[in-house]
Amino acid sequence: MFTGIIEELGTVKEIKKDKTNLVFTIESAIAKDLKLNESVSHNGACLSVKPISNRLYCVTAVKETLKRTNLGRLKKGDKINLERSLKANARIDGHFVLGHVDEVAECLSIKNVKGSHDFIFGLSKENKRYVVKKGSIAINGISLTVVQLSKKKFSVAVIPYTFAHTNFKNLKKGNWVNIEYDVLGKYVLGTAKK
Repeated sequence: MFTGIIEELGTVKEIKKDKTNLVFTIESAIAKDLKLNESVSHNGACLSVKPISNRLYCVTAVKETLKRTNLGRLKKGDKINLERSLKANARIDGHFVLGHVDEVAECLSIKNVKGSHDFIFGLSKENKRYVVKKGSIAINGISLTVVQLSKKKFSVAVIPYTFAHTNFKNLKKGNWVNIEYDVLGKYVLGTAKK
């Protein structure tokens, strides 16, 4: 489990195909602290790590992960949001993020608003019910608040620190991001059906 507060930006150093999987080599300062099979969020997708050195580690994204996330679109040199799993005695600064990406969404527009940035993303019809105005959402693993909501899109406001310290600063109109809808909302709606 994660909180959506990004620890660091890693760099994709290498991508290798392994049957239907992709194996990513990531460069990061947190590599020296990682243990074999530890869970780390990569753009919001929970993956198990295999340490290589004090600066490098590998993760494997299987076919299902590649189908549901933007990881298959990554290229060598791309920046990736990283967060290690939540410690049981830690503060939860964002919201509960499982690292189970629900789908990808297209960035429809970006607006610089005198010190912050407004991002608008497309919203699928089948998952619109999980999004509420002023509710939590994880985008590329980042805990954010929904500002505006309509039938086919939603917006979030990104503060300067988050913009500067995540891969939001590299995001462009037309790029695809990983979306994880608020798990509490999903459980409430899931049990209400029964």
